[in-house]
Formats: sequence, structure tokens, C-alpha cells
Amino acid sequence: MSSAGERLPRTVKLFGAVSLLNDFASVMVYPLLPAFVTGVLGAGAGALGALDGAAEFASAIVKYVSGRLADRPARRGRLVVLGYTAAVVVRPVIAIVGAAWQVIALRVVDRLGKGLRTPPRDAMIADATPATLRGRAFGLQRGLDHAGAVLGPLVAWWLLSFRAADVRQIIAASIVPGVAVLLLAIWAVKDGQGRSRTVEVEDLDRLGPSSTVLDRPEPSLALYAISFFYLIRMPETLVILRSQEMGVSVASVLLLWVALHVVRSSSSFVGGALTDRIGPVRTMWLGWAAYAGVAVGFALAQGPAQAWALFLILGVVAGLTESPERALVARLAGGRQGSGFGAYHAVTGLAALVGGLALGAAFQGFGATPAFIVSAAGGVLLALVWPILTARAERE
Repeated sequence: MSSAGERLPRTVKLFGAVSLLNDFASVMVYPLLPAFVTGVLGAGAGALGALDGAAEFASAIVKYVSGRLADRPARRGRLVVLGYTAAVVVRPVIAIVGAAWQVIALRVVDRLGKGLRTPPRDAMIADATPATLRGRAFGLQRGLDHAGAVLGPLVAWWLLSFRAADVRQIIAASIVPGVAVLLLAIWAVKDGQGRSRTVEVEDLDRLGPSSTVLDRPEPSLALYAISFFYLIRMPETLVILRSQEMGVSVASVLLLWVALHVVRSSSSFVGGALTDRIGPVRTMWLGWAAYAGVAVGFALAQGPAQAWALFLILGVVAGLTESPERALVARLAGGRQGSGFGAYHAVTGLAALVGGLALGAAFQGFGATPAFIVSAAGGVLLALVWPILTARAERE
């Protein structure tokens, strides 16, 4: 367990600020894509599933490669800066496209940048942070990331509501916070390179009595469970589309997105603290169980008020899964943080690709309710089976 006197390194705080500004720029754009693709460009739910799926697939492949490269600390900084540069340059170009496939292509390039930067960034955070504080460190990074996702849609909503800009102009304006992202990322990288460290045995020994066999199942078992969760999780673009079907307007989607990330941000800090206290596996299980309930709700609910409530609970799911996933990977990766995070992001990205395509096709072919029932069934299965598997691992 972490000591009350220990503080998070400056590198972690800087990368948290980078995540805040980058998500500010990204989420000025992302919640508008379902309306842009289906309304302005005339595509369907299948295109949205392909949008998320193709983007995650491209990102997954690059994450694996960049993770391997990031095992050498000297390479991490260049990869991080290059990844943020790609996103900043490509994202505003979406404003001038005229077809859904062009949005998909640009979104893929944006995700390629994410693939380049994420494993080395996570590795720098893990190496700079004592093992007893990694839950809090990744909780801070994820919390500030989601805080940026609050500010971006608020600005976009204000511009739309007061007719100061249309959808295309808002997408183009994302370049402004993007430039600030690059400057902060360069500072964070320089600070992180000065603090790079390797995982030491005594760090793991200080994890305390909460680190039980239940929190250390076979690595393949834990990562398979995480990957299965990404496979059955409904893509957020389809959740937004479902909310619009339930009566949430396009302008209100931006406010809904803001509310979601307020919950995500606050619950990420809680999830990080829980990870350091009760262990990552137990914390993730709470998130999986919550997701199963949310998916059932979206399958059965009607009306905008219910859409709002379910969307807010979805934010708790992210807070209880993202931080512990990364803390667990950092523990299992040992001295090869780059490869560890690269493999984690690649496998979960491929799972999200398959799941996004399948659930998008089900949504378009059979409707929202059957698609969400399938997703909910997977969540219930994971929540029920995981305690059995970990209990078996504990006995062995």
C-alpha cells in the first residue's frame, strides 16, 4: 500500500496535463462524428462500427510495434512527440471531407498517432513512479484525460448552441488546443527522460498484504479477461447513436458527453486509489459487473432521461477499469514496460476491432436492442466466470 508521504512525480503530472489538452482537442470532434457521418454524409450504423473498429485495429498494430521500440528508453520521447504530432495535424482535416470513407481514413491516421505515443507514454509513467503509487499515477492520467473530454464538448456545445460555428468549423478549430499539446508533450518527455528508472524488486515487495494470489493470476488469464471485455464492450459511437434514438438531440449529445466525462474523471481517481488498496483485479471486476448492468439498461430503456442515467453509469465503468488495467500491466511487464504496454494495447485494440464490427453489424441489421443484449450477455458472463477462475488459481 502507498505511503501517505509519497508524492507523484512531476513527469506523471505533466503527462496528465498533456492528456487533458489532447482530449480537449479530440473530444471537440469525436461526439460529433455520429451525427456528421450519418447526417451530413448519409452513412449508417455499420459505418460507425467500421469507424471505431478500423481505427482501433490500426492503433493496435502500431501500439505493438511502438511498445517493442519503447523498451529502449532513449526512443520513447521521439515516439510520444511524433504520435501527438500526427493527431494534431490530421484531426482538423476531417472538417473538409465529403464522404464517410474519408472520415474513417482520417480517423485511422489519428489513431495511428495514438498507437505511436501510448505505450511509450505509459512506460515513462510506470518507470518514473514507485510501484506502490502506480494506481494513483494512472488514475491521475486517466482522470485528467477525461477532464479534457469535459472541456472540449462544452466549448463545442456553446459554439453550436449560439450558432457561432457549425460542425465543420468546430472540427477545424481543434488545431488550437492541439498546438498547446505538442509544447507540453515536449516538456513532459524531457522531464520523463531525466527520471527514467527500472522496476526494482523492492518496489513489488512494498505492495503489501493486499497483493494476494487473487491479484496475481496467470498473466494470460488476466489479459484474456481484459481482452474479452473489450470484445463485448459496445463502441461509444453506437452508444451515442442509441442515445439519439432514445430522444437525445445532437446538441444535447455534447452535454451528455460532458456529463459522462465528469463521472469518468472523478471515478478514475477512485479507481486508481482502489487499485492501490484492494488490487487491480478486484477493481476491474467491479467495472465489468457495472458494464453488464449498463448494457442491459441500454437494451431495455426508453426516453432521454434514461439515456442520461445510463451514460453517467458508463463513466463509472471506465473509472473502474482503465487505471487498474494499466497498473496490472506495469506489474506484469517488469523491466520491459514498453513491450508490456504495447502488447496490452495491441491485444485489446484487436478485440475492440472485432467487437466493433460485429456489434455495429448487429445494430444495423437487427436494431439496437438485440445488439445491446448480446453485449450485456458477454458482460454478465465475464462478471460471473471471473471469480470462479481466480478462485481456482488461488487453490492451485
